[in-house]
Amino acid sequence: MTNPEPADDASYEIARERSDELHRTIDDPDALGRADLRMLTGDRPTGELHIGHYLASLRNRVTLQDKGVESFVIIADYQVITDRDAVGAIGDHVRGLVLDYLAAGIDPQRSTIFTHSAVPALNQLVLPFLSLVTDAELRRNPTVKDELADTGNRPLSGLLLTYPVHQAADILFCHGNVVPVGRDQLPHIEQTRVIARRFNRRYAEGRVVFREPEALLSDAPLILGVDGRKMAKSRGNSITLGASADETARLIRGARTDSERHITFEPERRPEVASLLTTAGLFLGADPRALAEQVGDGGASALKRLVTEAANDGLAQHRLRRAELARDPAYLSTVLREGNSRAHEVAETTLAQVREVMGMAY
Repeated sequence: MTNPEPADDASYEIARERSDELHRTIDDPDALGRADLRMLTGDRPTGELHIGHYLASLRNRVTLQDKGVESFVIIADYQVITDRDAVGAIGDHVRGLVLDYLAAGIDPQRSTIFTHSAVPALNQLVLPFLSLVTDAELRRNPTVKDELADTGNRPLSGLLLTYPVHQAADILFCHGNVVPVGRDQLPHIEQTRVIARRFNRRYAEGRVVFREPEALLSDAPLILGVDGRKMAKSRGNSITLGASADETARLIRGARTDSERHITFEPERRPEVASLLTTAGLFLGADPRALAEQVGDGGASALKRLVTEAANDGLAQHRLRRAELARDPAYLSTVLREGNSRAHEVAETTLAQVREVMGMAY
């Protein structure tokens, strides 16, 4: 899926202020409203998760879970076909996501892990939500606009056109009010806020059925793939969490850098080198500038050795836990079955509330 364009500066600053306040609430055990926080996050099962996911989102999800934020983690399998003609090895990809979630520390007793397609009531919410948006609004959504521009003469599918509404249903079905995102996903959160407002006004006579969710903005920097482009499952340029230590070392050795021997941290001028330093810094909890000084005239080879050691040490426990979990496929099935059941109950309750508000509880 093409990433949407970033929010404009004014919108971003407003979202940043709200996000900072949300961070303060999460960090304060005694904050008013903290007990009502509920997070919705997740991934599309289009391939294996990579170190970019681990550094930017998985660790953060575990942190929020451990701080007591009730968490729903969606495996958005229906969204695989928003921009694809086939689902591919979707079963393997779903199991791979569950493996990495659990290995990273997501606890199925505290976080609900579920698949999109297993919760019919969630998807049924899309229908009333579609009545709250116009065709023009959907086509202005950055993701939809980008996909339209990229498809040439290929017709836009109805599923892709309504993708922003599906995302709103994902968030609102569980009354999610905390959504960890980067700046490029802010338009989707704003669309969800609009849908919540309009539902409350049009169908609930102003009563608050759905709270407007807040974006919990991530400061995680962009991690580039080994080819110098953004790391992505679809590009084959990533270091997956299922990779061995030897495979990780091989991929990092082949990562693109530049011709300058002295290592410096200059993200604008030397993005590939900066990305490697950032990766090592995130694993080590160190300032990438200090790491650049440490490598100095050691050049790209010394930098890559540093990154390899940091990544392999940082992922050692994840890999051990992942391998252990992979030997128990029955447990993975149990986690999904119980998560799907929990999400189903929540969605049915929300749908019943929506029907009642809309006068459709026959």
